[in-house]
Amino acid sequence: MNPNFATHRKTFCRAARIGRLRSHVMTSRIYFSGVALSCAVALLLGCAEKQDSPPSAYFTKADSLTERYLALEDSILEAWNMMINDDNQKIEAMHNLLHELMVSRATDQELLNSYESRLMRLKNLRYTQKSMANPDVVTEYDFASNALVSELIALAESQKQFAYNTTLQKLVEIIRTSDERVYQYRETYDMITARYNQFVNDNRDMLKEMKSDSVENRPLFQVAEN
Repeated sequence: MNPNFATHRKTFCRAARIGRLRSHVMTSRIYFSGVALSCAVALLLGCAEKQDSPPSAYFTKADSLTERYLALEDSILEAWNMMINDDNQKIEAMHNLLHELMVSRATDQELLNSYESRLMRLKNLRYTQKSMANPDVVTEYDFASNALVSELIALAESQKQFAYNTTLQKLVEIIRTSDERVYQYRETYDMITARYNQFVNDNRDMLKEMKSDSVENRPLFQVAEN
């Protein structure tokens, strides 16, 4: 065999093998590059999903906090309205009692007029959800209310016609029963408001972010009474 031909054949075979090897390496590179790219895309998507989660979780928590906050506010308002409505009924019953005594002319009219004037001023003395933070406001109202209740009941029961006047008896019963319920209503209000205050304390920072106005604790009757 021609040595030059053999040498050329070996050179050709080596070149072919090198070519195939380069082709294989390039194919492998492309393959692994594709796999790497796919992994990178999946990783980026995963990161994006993870980055999207906190806002979603945040808004879910914010919605839950808002719902809870509004529910507590509604409960406080309901407890307050029940208490005030009952107090209004007591004041109305005292007005009706005075009217009944005036109509029957059972006692001195000037005395009854003075009671009526004190009763008219009573509502102006009554505390609000804000003013009750001052203990003197609640104390002053309680003193004026208790004095009127005691004096009017004693006056009505001292009348001769009280034994058979069912209207007087019924009005006295309404006044006395309503007066006895005052601290029960305050206890219920305090219980709900204390729960609200605890909720505000636990979530104050997030509530400030959600609400434009300030979120503050509310006064309790037990604080005002102490």
